[in-house]
Amino acid sequence: MVGLLLEWYAREARDLPWRRTSDPYSVLVSELMLQQTQVSRVIPAYEAWLERWPTAEALAAARREDVLAAWVGLGYNRRALALWQAAGIVARDGWPEDLRLLPGVGPYTAAAVGSFAFGRQVVAVDVNVARVRERFGAPLEPPGGRAGDFNQAMMELGATVCTARTARCGACPIAGGCASAGQRPVRPARRAHRPRFEDTNRWVRGRIVAALAAGEGLPQGIAPERLEPALDGLVRDGLVRRSGGTYALG
Repeated sequence: MVGLLLEWYAREARDLPWRRTSDPYSVLVSELMLQQTQVSRVIPAYEAWLERWPTAEALAAARREDVLAAWVGLGYNRRALALWQAAGIVARDGWPEDLRLLPGVGPYTAAAVGSFAFGRQVVAVDVNVARVRERFGAPLEPPGGRAGDFNQAMMELGATVCTARTARCGACPIAGGCASAGQRPVRPARRAHRPRFEDTNRWVRGRIVAALAAGEGLPQGIAPERLEPALDGLVRDGLVRRSGGTYALG
C-alpha cells in the first residue's frame, strides 16, 4: 500500500515551492506559515519572505517590527515572532538536535522539519495525516529511508483526496486496503452558531497590526470596547509597543 501511495504522490503532487528544498530554515518558514493558513495565501508570502531574508542569519538580523509587518495577511502574528526568535537561536548556536527547543516548534513541526530537511525517519502527523490513518484503519509506516516522501504523500492525500468533508475513494491510491473505502464519510456535525470573523478579537488584532505596519496609526471605526482589549493583548504578547498614547509594532 505504501508503495502505491508513493507512486501516486510522485505523479500527482502539487508543485509547491517548499517541496523543492531541503534547507531547514526554508522548511521551517513554510511550516510555520502553513499553520492554519491556506496554501494559496502562503505561497506568495513564503517566496517574498525568502527573497528578503534567505537565511536564518538574515532573519535574525532583521528588525522585529519589520518581521511583524512582513507577516501581515497570514494571521496568528505570534508565529512571526516565534520564527524570528528561532532564527536568532539558530544563527547563534546552530540547529539543536531536539528541534522542539526552538520557539514555535511543537512535535508535528519538529517531525516535519526533521524528515524534510534532516532526513530523520520520523512520521509527522498533522490533522490531514491523522484523518487518513484513522479512516484507513491499519498501520501505515514509511519505508526505510523515505520518511520525508511518506510524510509529504500522506499530507497530500489528506489535503486533496481524503479531505475532512468528503473522500474521493475512486482517486485514492490506497483505497484497496482502506477499511472505510466506498463508505460516505460522516460530515462533521454542524457547529453551533459562530460569530462572524469580523466580530472576533482576532479580527481586531489583525486590523491593528495591519494599520501599524502601514504607518496609519490605530485603525479607525472600531469601538473602544473592542479596540482596547485587543491592544492590551498585543502588548502582552510582545507584538505591539506602547509609549504613552502611541503604539508601534514590536
